[in-house]
Amino acid sequence: QRLETSRTPSRHFPRIYMDYNATTPLEPEVIQAISEALQDAWGNPSSNYIAGAKAKATINQSRENVARMVGGKAEDIIFTSGGTEANNMVLHTAVEHFRRSSRAAGQREGHRNGSGGLPHIITSNVEHDSVKLVAEHLQKEGKADVTYVPVSKMTARVEVEDVIAALRPNTCLVSIMLANNETGVIMPIPEISQRIKCLNKQQERLRVLLHTDAAQALGKIRVDACELGVDYLTVVGHKFYGPRVGALFVNGPGTRTPLYPMLFGGGQERNFRPGTENTAMIAGLGKVCFLLRMRVTGIHFSSAVFNNKIRFNSHYPGSDILPNTCNVSILGPSLQGWRVLSNCRKLLASVGAACHSDSGNRPSHILLSCGVPSEVAAGALRLSVGRATTKADVDAVVEDLRETVRQLEEMD
Repeated sequence: QRLETSRTPSRHFPRIYMDYNATTPLEPEVIQAISEALQDAWGNPSSNYIAGAKAKATINQSRENVARMVGGKAEDIIFTSGGTEANNMVLHTAVEHFRRSSRAAGQREGHRNGSGGLPHIITSNVEHDSVKLVAEHLQKEGKADVTYVPVSKMTARVEVEDVIAALRPNTCLVSIMLANNETGVIMPIPEISQRIKCLNKQQERLRVLLHTDAAQALGKIRVDACELGVDYLTVVGHKFYGPRVGALFVNGPGTRTPLYPMLFGGGQERNFRPGTENTAMIAGLGKVCFLLRMRVTGIHFSSAVFNNKIRFNSHYPGSDILPNTCNVSILGPSLQGWRVLSNCRKLLASVGAACHSDSGNRPSHILLSCGVPSEVAAGALRLSVGRATTKADVDAVVEDLRETVRQLEEMD
C-alpha cells in the first residue's frame, strides 16, 4: 500500500496519453471551425435571415465532407448526437421495417415471405454497448429475437459462415462492428455483405439489412461504405479528433434503405432526426472529415523487456488489426491491469473500453469471448496511440511499465 501511495502520479512526471481508442483531442483546425461557427453561424438553420442561412450552409458543407469521407453522397448522411444514437436508430429502424413489411405482406392475399413472428437481429458477442444493450432491451421487451454470434477464439473475429448460419427467414438486420475497440481486430464486413446480397436476391425472403459501427476504424484504416457494401455505417467524431457528435450513413435513406425516426418534432434532417441542429459541433465534424489524415503510429516492444512474461491479446493468426491498438497482459499474481496503471508514473491508458470503466476490476468480457484466459485478461492493458505519439513516447512508456512491474513484484 505504501508503494502504491508513493507512486501515485504527480505533476512532476509528464504524462503520456495512450488511450486514443477512448477519445481523441480536437485538431486545432477543428477548434477554429467550431469557434467560427459559434460566432458567425449562430442563427437557426431553418431561418431565412443571414445568420440562419450561414448556419444552413455550414451544415450542408459538413454533410458533403462526411459523405466524401465514407464514400457516400450528401443525402446519405444524417447528423446525430453521437454513435449511441446512430446505433439505436439502426436497430429501431430494422424492427419497425420488419413490422411494416410483415403487415403489408399479410394484407396481400396468398403472399408468403416467411417473415412471420418476431423480427430477428444478428450481432456479435463483442459489440459496443450501444448495440449490445439495445439488442438485449428489444429481446427482453419481446420486440425482437437476437442471435449473438460468438467470435472465433482462434481469430477473435466474427466468421462469415457463422453469421450466414445464424440467418433465419425473419432475420431483418445484421449488425457487426468494423473494428473492435479493445483488441483492434478488423471484422470481415465486405465478405459478410457479399453473402447477404446474394441471399437478398431471393425475392421470397425479407431483405436483410447490414449495419457496421465504424467508430474505431475511422481515421485509422480506409473506410468506404460502398466498398464495405453496408446499408448503414456509424460515424463518431470524437474517435478521430473531432467533437462529440456523430452521423449515420444510410444508403439512400427512405428510398433504397429504410430509416424511421425515434424522435418527432420540427422536421430537421428531413424528419429522420428532428431537433434544431447543433451547428457548431456539426461544423467541427465536417472540418475533421475534410482534414482526415491516417498517419498512425504503431506500438512495438519486446517481451524480453518483461522477462517474456507478456501475452499479446490483440495478435491473432489470420486477422488484421488496427495499427494503433495493442492489448497486452503482463503476467503475474500482483500485476492486475488496474493495479499496474494506478502505479505508473507516466502512462495514461485503460484496461478496456471506457464505457465499462464502472464494472469494477472484473476481466473484460470482450477478451474472455476472444479466448483469453480469465487470469490473463485480469492483467490486460489497452494501449492505443495517436498522431501525437512518438517513438520516444512508446519507449518511455515501456520503461515506465517495466519499472512499475519491478516495484510491484518486489513489494509482493
